[in-house]
Amino acid sequence: MNVREFRAFGHLDRAIDLQIATASKSKSRSEEVCWNKMEASVILPILKKKLAFLSGGKDRRSGLILTIPLCLEQTNMDELSVTLDYLLSIPSEKCKARGFTVIVDGRKSQWNVVKTVVLMLQNVVPAEVSLVCVVKPDEFWDKKVTHFCFWKEKDRLGFEVILVSANKLTRYIEPCQLTEDFGGSLTYDHMDWLNKRLVFEKFTKESTSLLDELALINNGSDKGNQQEKERSVDLNFLPSVDPETVLQTGHELLSELQQRRFNGSEGGVSWSPMDDELLAQPQVMKLLDSLREQYTRYQEVCRQRSKRTQLEEIQQKVLQVVNWLEGPGSEQLRAQWGIGDSIRASQALQQKHEEIESQHSEWFAVYVELNQQIAALLNAGDEEDLVELKSLQQQLSDVCYRQASQLEFRQNLLQAALEFHGVAQDLSQQLDGLLGMLCVDVAPADGASIQQTLKLLEEKLKSVDVGLQGLREKGQGLLDQISNQASWAYGKDVTIENKENVDHIQGVMEDMQLRKQRCEDMVDVRRLKMLQMVQLFKCEEDAAQAVEWLSELLDALLKTHIRLGDDAQETKVLLEKHRKFVDVAQSTYDYGRQLLQATVVLCQSLRCTSRSSGETLPRLNRVWKQFTVASEERVHRLEMAIAFHSNAEKILQDCPEEPEAINDEEQFDEIEAVGKSLLDRLTVPVVYPDGTEQYFGSPSDMASTAEHIRDRMKLVSLKRQQLRHPEMMTAES
Repeated sequence: MNVREFRAFGHLDRAIDLQIATASKSKSRSEEVCWNKMEASVILPILKKKLAFLSGGKDRRSGLILTIPLCLEQTNMDELSVTLDYLLSIPSEKCKARGFTVIVDGRKSQWNVVKTVVLMLQNVVPAEVSLVCVVKPDEFWDKKVTHFCFWKEKDRLGFEVILVSANKLTRYIEPCQLTEDFGGSLTYDHMDWLNKRLVFEKFTKESTSLLDELALINNGSDKGNQQEKERSVDLNFLPSVDPETVLQTGHELLSELQQRRFNGSEGGVSWSPMDDELLAQPQVMKLLDSLREQYTRYQEVCRQRSKRTQLEEIQQKVLQVVNWLEGPGSEQLRAQWGIGDSIRASQALQQKHEEIESQHSEWFAVYVELNQQIAALLNAGDEEDLVELKSLQQQLSDVCYRQASQLEFRQNLLQAALEFHGVAQDLSQQLDGLLGMLCVDVAPADGASIQQTLKLLEEKLKSVDVGLQGLREKGQGLLDQISNQASWAYGKDVTIENKENVDHIQGVMEDMQLRKQRCEDMVDVRRLKMLQMVQLFKCEEDAAQAVEWLSELLDALLKTHIRLGDDAQETKVLLEKHRKFVDVAQSTYDYGRQLLQATVVLCQSLRCTSRSSGETLPRLNRVWKQFTVASEERVHRLEMAIAFHSNAEKILQDCPEEPEAINDEEQFDEIEAVGKSLLDRLTVPVVYPDGTEQYFGSPSDMASTAEHIRDRMKLVSLKRQQLRHPEMMTAES
């Protein structure tokens, strides 16, 4: 299929229809703006395929370079033709007169497609094309090229066609004018170019339409001003698009176009502006100038229109705000005077007040807005009704401030009442807790737990004192606020309502004071009882300790008090120490008896049963009896030891002055009898009243003591023999 057959499908007719439709929307500005024959947005899917593009590069004759990159897939010739028509409609006539150099990249395509594209150029742009460079693949078309020589067809085609490899393309075009696909250094971003093209066309279209609308509005406003006194003219027509948005878009587009005029402006990469961008700059500037002029006039029209309507709205809204605040708003506040008798009641009143505040807030918001509007009109200084505006502003401010003060006072009063009832409730709970402790009978396990309970009781009582003081402070503050309530009553007598509130507050404080006094009296009684219980536990503990001490003394007596002395003097010292030891035990026993007697008295006072007197007293008596028996046995042994040592020492000492005493046989017999009796007593255990037995010391200790006594007895026996036979003493001498 050749190019003429492609055109027969009517794709150019469709493109022309699109061009006509676009041009009809902006025919009123056709003299100021040079529209393209078709819009990029209409054929956007085709342009995105990059079937052809103008990279901005130029040949050595300053002609634009048109690149047609063919791909492996079959190229749609209809879409390629539409793309070429659009691209060739962009440059100016002066630029077109320099001709185009077309690069057909056939490295990834078939020869028949390349041949068809070249022939298409004859019908699409025959006059503008000066050179067609067909980039061939290496050693692929050599045989096929012989069947069709473009150079023979130059006269018929109207332009020169050359087959060239990519690496030899620089013979015809400078490397800086070639894109990177052909080994050049020219940077080209197709999507970036397409996006900016869409922005330019959209701005051109919107700005042209906006200019027509603004001109219509501005001209209609001038006519309306002339006939304003005779009849009302509707000037509420608004532009279809936002002028600010269009102006911003235009400035951004112009800034982008101007920045790209300089080489190396983006990241240091050398870049030459495309001819269409150079052409677009004066169009954008001209449209922006016209837009600014019409938009300035439009703003003035809107300002005048706004001021006229604003004044009427202000007057109406001021009356609405004042009427509502002095009417329903004031009635709502007059109906609210109570403070509630509990937290829940105060919270309900607060919620009701918040609803009232919410309704007032809506009108206060209107007041703020109206005040700002009035201030703006007063600052303008070009209104005839300045006196009326100031009067309205003053009236509005007085009413709003008075109503706001009343709302704030009511809110503060309810908040103070809520805090008062909160403190009263906390204090009531504290008193209930304290009373609960006082109503429960005290049955602690020991003195430490009683001390802990007593400490907790004192802390709760102190907390009640602090809570009652806080309640008085909150109540007095609330009474002070209530006394000032008449200042905003609008002439209404609030004495009766205030009296009810005052009576309630004073009644709560008096009731709490009475409850606190009753609890204090009960605490005093409980404190005395608990102190007695502490004393009772202390006596019981000390009595038990006395029993332990007496038991330890008994144990020490039996285990450590076993020596009988080596002579009479030492034995007498041991006897004296033992008597003192017995005195200590006697004091311990008496102390325990006194403590147990005290527990009996305390139990009678507390009307309770002693837990320890029934057990401790028998133990104390039992241990004391055991100690008495052991002590008496110890005394008997020491006394026998004194008698034994005293008599033995008299005999063993050489006393020539009293020979008759020494020769008395009865003394020897008595010493022997006492010694034997003492030895027998050491082997006998101590028998307690309950029948149990206990020995003094260990068997080894007793054996050592007995051995010492036997040695003394031997010495006495030897002395006796010597006295009986004096010749034995002479022989020994």
